[in-house]
Amino acid sequence: MAKCMRLFLLAKFALGLSALAAGAATLDAINERTSVRIGYIADEAPFSSSKPGADPMGYSIDLCGKIVDEIERQVPQLKREYIELTLANGFDAVKNGQVDLLCGAITVNLKRREIVDFTQPIFLTGATALLRKDSPDYLQTLFLDKAAVRSVSQNVASTRVIGVRANTTTGVTLREALATQISKTRLADFETHEDGLAALEDHKIDAYIADQALLFSLATRARDPSLLKVGDRLFTHEPYAIALRRDDADFRLLADRALTYFYLSDDFLPLLETYFGAEAAPMLHTQIIMEHVPY
Repeated sequence: MAKCMRLFLLAKFALGLSALAAGAATLDAINERTSVRIGYIADEAPFSSSKPGADPMGYSIDLCGKIVDEIERQVPQLKREYIELTLANGFDAVKNGQVDLLCGAITVNLKRREIVDFTQPIFLTGATALLRKDSPDYLQTLFLDKAAVRSVSQNVASTRVIGVRANTTTGVTLREALATQISKTRLADFETHEDGLAALEDHKIDAYIADQALLFSLATRARDPSLLKVGDRLFTHEPYAIALRRDDADFRLLADRALTYFYLSDDFLPLLETYFGAEAAPMLHTQIIMEHVPY
């Protein structure tokens, strides 16, 4: 019995050592290959987006870059590899070591934390709707503090369909809400935000639901932005962060330090102005400093 117990404890100890070795491997792997692999979601402007033949760009991409700058202090001549992913496969790519960082409009929640870890938050937003100015009255009442200039015409048919991007926390929340009540409204999944925008403009859906910060950017890419309105009311709490591997406290600490130093620098406010405009930037700057900078 005693021998069996010793073998059990030794096996458990060996497994513990293996877990520790795996968890601490991120920086070692980066150092060995002299490159950092940055995963990104392409359809999430202004947080992450891409054009053919160019590196991705966006607020989250730039913040990932600040983390890589800090890694470069320890790994000279570091190369940056950008790997396009989706929300459906991005977290597994982090878990399996295909990428070291995952950047985009990535909401932190408990289910995702079973697969990956996250840096301190980089942004805070919430879900609302992108509406046409002729969207049905019940949607305007639900999402707008003040109704749009032109309400729905009696001649405009309501589809009773709301669009949402597939594999998002917003979609999960909406489905759970609709499941608890009798409703004629149904949800339609779209692979990209651009697909959802096109469906809204073509009257195939009555509203497109996503995080407000994404919708402001999406609306500017409409055929006629003046016909659209972004909701004022937020119905979810969506903290964004950069995803990285679990069980690697040293790497997460490096990332959080890099973000904190940048938040406190003179360069942070101009970055916010670049992606969110001069009017919104001071409020966002104050919010992030007050809520997301550890002391």
